[in-house]
Amino acid sequence: MANILVVDDEVGIRELFSEILSDEGYSVTVAANSAEARIALRSCAPDVILLDIWMPDTDGMSLLKEWASQGPLPCPVIMMSGHANIDMAVEATKFGAYSFLEKPTSIKTLTEALRAALAAKQMQAKTAPAVSQNSTESESDKSVKNDTATVSLGDQIDFSLPLREARDQFERAYFTHLLQQENYSMTKVAAKAQLERTHLYRKLRQLGIEWSKDEA
Repeated sequence: MANILVVDDEVGIRELFSEILSDEGYSVTVAANSAEARIALRSCAPDVILLDIWMPDTDGMSLLKEWASQGPLPCPVIMMSGHANIDMAVEATKFGAYSFLEKPTSIKTLTEALRAALAAKQMQAKTAPAVSQNSTESESDKSVKNDTATVSLGDQIDFSLPLREARDQFERAYFTHLLQQENYSMTKVAAKAQLERTHLYRKLRQLGIEWSKDEA
């Protein structure tokens, strides 16, 4: 049974998510603030963390950065916010967040996000030993690869543009990457992006991105 850690300062959200996820067969641990979240992370070893951004003491983004500064994140972290924007999503992804949910969210969207995160965690667990045994990269090689990835994204986004146009460039790069990563499976891309398929098709058309008609 997967254990989900829900970190949110709103008691109503904690109770609602706990009830929904328990009904879905998950074990649920809740935390009302960053201090409780730190304790829960050590004590319950969650498989996925649902982390609210806006909290009164230490906000969720700061907590994510804190965990990221200590090494690889212990499990997939799904950020949540009722006031999400592209800047938050980009920053959260930069520090290792798996995905981003906008509150309020539907039960379907929530459970699909969790299933995708758990699948990613299992895949990572399977591939990690092989990578550890077979990797011959030096730290400098890894640094070069990370720098290249950063430069690649920077090459695709003109940061001198107005926010709306820069956001379109980011979304175009984001969806192009997902399509390639998921071998143009629209079902998988929709689940990963947390979009309904009809919304995904509209978004791709809006961005001028072509996809395989066989997968439509």
